[in-house]
Amino acid sequence: LNSAEQIITTNKSILVQDGTIVKGNDQLEKSLVVVETVALGRGLPPEAVSLLLDLALSLRAGSVNCGRILKFLIPASVVPQEAVVRGVSWLCVGRLPINSQVLFLRWVLTVFDLIDFKDHLRAIYGFIFSFVTEENLVCTVLCHLSCTITHITTLHVRQFLYFNLYHISVNSKMFFDIMAGFKNYNSTWKATLTAVQRKNRGDVTADLSLTTELKEKPASRKRKLHHLEVPALSSAFDTSAERKVFRLQEMRTFEELLQNIHNIELPAQMGSLLGSSLALHFLDCVQDESAFLRLNFWLGHSLQEEFLLCSADGGSDSPDEAARFLNTVLSSQQFLQEGFFSTESFLYKFLSVWDGSLLRTHILDLLSHIPLMPSHCENNRAVLSLFLLSSAFNMCVIECLNNMLVKWLTWHSVNALEEGLDISLNSNGTVTMTLSGFMDTVIELVRFVGRLASEGLRLENCHVLLLSQTLAFYETVCDMFVRYGLPLVIMPPAGVFYPALLATDSLSVDRLGYIMYRYRKNLTLAKKQEQQSEQTFHISRNTYQEFNQHLVAMVSCLWNSKSFLPGTGIEIDKQMLLQSKVPEHWSHFDLVHHPAFFKYAFEFHQKCWPARSSVDLASIKVGKYWNWYVEFLFSQGFDGLSDFIQVNTGHSSSSGSSSQGDGHQTNQER
Repeated sequence: LNSAEQIITTNKSILVQDGTIVKGNDQLEKSLVVVETVALGRGLPPEAVSLLLDLALSLRAGSVNCGRILKFLIPASVVPQEAVVRGVSWLCVGRLPINSQVLFLRWVLTVFDLIDFKDHLRAIYGFIFSFVTEENLVCTVLCHLSCTITHITTLHVRQFLYFNLYHISVNSKMFFDIMAGFKNYNSTWKATLTAVQRKNRGDVTADLSLTTELKEKPASRKRKLHHLEVPALSSAFDTSAERKVFRLQEMRTFEELLQNIHNIELPAQMGSLLGSSLALHFLDCVQDESAFLRLNFWLGHSLQEEFLLCSADGGSDSPDEAARFLNTVLSSQQFLQEGFFSTESFLYKFLSVWDGSLLRTHILDLLSHIPLMPSHCENNRAVLSLFLLSSAFNMCVIECLNNMLVKWLTWHSVNALEEGLDISLNSNGTVTMTLSGFMDTVIELVRFVGRLASEGLRLENCHVLLLSQTLAFYETVCDMFVRYGLPLVIMPPAGVFYPALLATDSLSVDRLGYIMYRYRKNLTLAKKQEQQSEQTFHISRNTYQEFNQHLVAMVSCLWNSKSFLPGTGIEIDKQMLLQSKVPEHWSHFDLVHHPAFFKYAFEFHQKCWPARSSVDLASIKVGKYWNWYVEFLFSQGFDGLSDFIQVNTGHSSSSGSSSQGDGHQTNQER
């Protein structure tokens, strides 16, 4: 031991100085080997522990040697408190690699009972616990250390994490480790430390069981409680009693349900209702709030035990088992046409630790069933934001949000009360929401999806499938007033409109034509109702201006052959257009030259002038050929484009006299 101290002392001037060459330093390597041998054999005195800990965490000996020193830093007696405090201060410097930070925290956990005093360490507890919010640091180790310093229980840490899921980002493995209890990662340190103390037979005999005892892996309770199994229907009452009772498990037909509905008793376990369509009919008919509360309690407990509080091995041994259970839940929600609030509460917690791939289809379907609640509007936005960080720009996400919007709008159209001011949010309770509150939430969702889709299309280079799902979403949005009776019109952002207008596939342009056609119908009806009756709502002037801007851009581009010119909505700098050296650039996105319709123009040209050796698409735009070509396009199944052109340009299949000039004049008048 004295030899080790001498080596440390004599090499202090070499090791501590900045700029000391570490790689290839034979003297340093020799010193570390000797100190490591002594440390693992007899342990190190307090002064040596303090010196080596500061040397390692300062990185003056290099990042590789930092981990090496920490691994053999075995105290012979006690650990100076000030050494640990100085070590914690090195965490805020920002130089230590993540693995070195974690290794240091685990070392503190291992030697915690050997620290001579702990008053200063407890004084900086808040500083240590603040690192829980660091995404790069292992949250499990920090929570374990916080529990050790303050003697708080694992339950308190669980409660903290549940209440702060929107502010702390941890992966699922870390979350499950915390929820299941802290495990020991330091068994090698513990064994070496115990051997050193036994050899030294010193006065210090610390009990390490509280901080380093290996926590036994909790036995899986799923096998005992069968969380993912829908229980069989069974009566909760004695059928031999005088009172006439009809058991649910005896029902075979809907007629029997109607005849005995007043004599049917609720089952012993409400979860058994999920496995029977007749039982769900009964639940929907009786509208017993206590029955829904019991069912939601059982379902919430099952989901939490399986997916949130499960053991570290991941809970269910079979993904198929979990998939079958979630399918049952989803089919029940679809049957009742409303979501269970227990699944909503489960998703708020689960999405923040979800890896984005586990049971993706089922989780997205559950998400689309999230109902509107007055106190949950902010939570809905927060959950979507957290969730989409892990699955951004995925077509399934946009489809999920479209399904969610459709369900919300359907609830509005079906459950709106006669006064038209409040909306009943569920069929088994009395919770309502004002119409203005509902509209604010819908606006928030639509604008959020618009920003998400715009960024996704930009990053994914206007991926055709992502664009398709985005247009499907706006096919719902454009008809909210006419189809669902919601006095609200929200135009798509430029990041969605222009990629669709300039898309290379004809289906996207056709769907955009349908969307703009339906927007016109909705705005026309809204304007008519505002003028004819005393309505408390009105469509904002900005919405009309935005629609007119999109309309001018689309007509100028497809019909008038005036793309990218001033006053057309898609204006590009003139010098930039000249530098492109594209001849007649203004006509390259009309119905003839547009990349989405180029093949149809070529086919039409071949039919009209089969003997021509060269192709001159400009000849299609002359006289009667233009009207024939437009009719040819309409015959290809582009119904959305047909409706848009006929309504906004004056061209119709029976006119036969419309021309580009007429279309331009009509557009200017409009």
